[in-house]
Amino acid sequence: MADATTHVDFIRAIINEDNKSGKHGGRVHTRFPPEPNGYLHIGHAKSICLNFGIAQDYGGKCNLRFDDTNPSKEDQEYVDSIIEDVRWLGFDWADRMYFASDYFEKIHDYAVQLIEKGKAYVDDLTAEQISSYRGTGEQIKQGDKIVSLPGRDSPHRNRSVAENLDLFKRMRAGEFPDGSKTLRAKGDMAHPNIYMRDPVMYRIMRAEHHRTGNTWCIYPTYDWTHGLCDSIEGITHSICTLEFEIHRPLYDWFLIALGVYRPQQIEFARLNLTYTVLSKRYLLELVTAGLVRGWDDPRMPTISGLRRRGFTPEAMRAFCKLIGVSKTESTVDVQLLEHCVREDLNKRCPRAMGVIRPLKVVLENYPEGQTEEFEAANNPEDPAAGTRKLPFSRELYIEQDDFMENPPKGFFRLAPGREVRLRAAYFIKCREALKDPATGRPCELRCTYDPATRGGDAPDKRKVKATLHWVSAAHSIPAEVRLYDYLFSKANPYDLPAGGSYKDNLNPKSLEVLTGCRLEPSLKGAAPGTRYQFERLGYFCVDKDSSAERLVFNRTVTLKDPWAKAQKK
Repeated sequence: MADATTHVDFIRAIINEDNKSGKHGGRVHTRFPPEPNGYLHIGHAKSICLNFGIAQDYGGKCNLRFDDTNPSKEDQEYVDSIIEDVRWLGFDWADRMYFASDYFEKIHDYAVQLIEKGKAYVDDLTAEQISSYRGTGEQIKQGDKIVSLPGRDSPHRNRSVAENLDLFKRMRAGEFPDGSKTLRAKGDMAHPNIYMRDPVMYRIMRAEHHRTGNTWCIYPTYDWTHGLCDSIEGITHSICTLEFEIHRPLYDWFLIALGVYRPQQIEFARLNLTYTVLSKRYLLELVTAGLVRGWDDPRMPTISGLRRRGFTPEAMRAFCKLIGVSKTESTVDVQLLEHCVREDLNKRCPRAMGVIRPLKVVLENYPEGQTEEFEAANNPEDPAAGTRKLPFSRELYIEQDDFMENPPKGFFRLAPGREVRLRAAYFIKCREALKDPATGRPCELRCTYDPATRGGDAPDKRKVKATLHWVSAAHSIPAEVRLYDYLFSKANPYDLPAGGSYKDNLNPKSLEVLTGCRLEPSLKGAAPGTRYQFERLGYFCVDKDSSAERLVFNRTVTLKDPWAKAQKK
């Protein structure tokens, strides 16, 4: 797994060398080019931070461009979500938002030019036949050389320029059924790179496009479109993930064949994260199969899911900076991401008392009907955050986990005969535990308080080994709390027996919903997206399902930081 050391930034080294040599006239112009066929995930966040960050560092520009060449899978919903996610991460493209569909006419004209140059032809082979004719690229030894087994030329490869122009025109006019013809480039059917073997440039597809409607019935392929869009926009450095490295010769071939401006494609390793899948296809499967509650389910690695869970853009950018960029595939420990979130939330989150599994405490010697207030810091990390008032009364709630009837060695919280401190309030001592007849579990603790310890300290300097959080029963407000864990039970979700599915490793305990939780009254009316540290429990965020009558909180992360602990060791 990757550690927290930033890799040598080879991309900036390339750009520095380009600027030194005067390549691109010293310009730096990047782009983030998502396909609008799903929601962005944290792997895309790495690419967003890289492309926009490089442009900022060099005083250049970064475009937001949608490579919308497959209308059967694309939707305006995805476009809107991508725009929201990029803005939320803190980046701005000014007036440089484009769509590949903006260039459909120009890209079509370029295709006509290739036909006229004798470098493209209309083919009648089916998709299955095209794949068969291409071959597998299998390598064999011939004498002292290793060669790739060649493919076979299509029987339609030698059509005349005039015939190809006519057929392509009729393809666009809608004369032929879907899938019956394609436009292919005349590559090299013996090339060891399978993508260079007469790649498809256009296919017939009657599907309504989210922007162009039914204007077109032929659509360009990604490989044909992508480089042309970069060229048209004057991109200097086309930064892609590593799986596009094998496509780079084709990217260059198209641009050279047309004699147009050619950007430089650079590849970096995509993000892999433990306990996570980052395949858009698999994430779509989880959504459509109802295995999660939508793209923004807080268990999902989507940017919208992480935002709903309570992650901050600052933490996401810090994480992306920390992992850096590399040419080598590796897997990052998800605990590093959580560490970045804790570091950020610790500075910005106001503190609050929340009891998520309440156990009632009755202070027998506290006057009935009496209420007093205690002052507590909103954030010890930020004195400017001020203080808040906590109401205190005879009946309180503490966490069930903070009491044990027969505590083992090392348990220092409340037990019969034992004294503990209530945060910012009093020392209390447990006298008796009442039990629920149906379950046999403690349902109410009878305790006493020491009035001399107001504020949480004893005048005789006696010590207690535990400080508990609490809320006043009479003043606390109800809430639902959703506790999230990893969506997958294995660090590598693809670690499967033969014939298994990644879905077999879904964690059945990835979500626990707690009702009947009690929160301090200052949280009443908290707006969705507001974040708090519930003292001793973790960081929580108000969910969009909340209403004035019913608060819902998502746990973002716990307070425990295994990554920081490991780094200290």
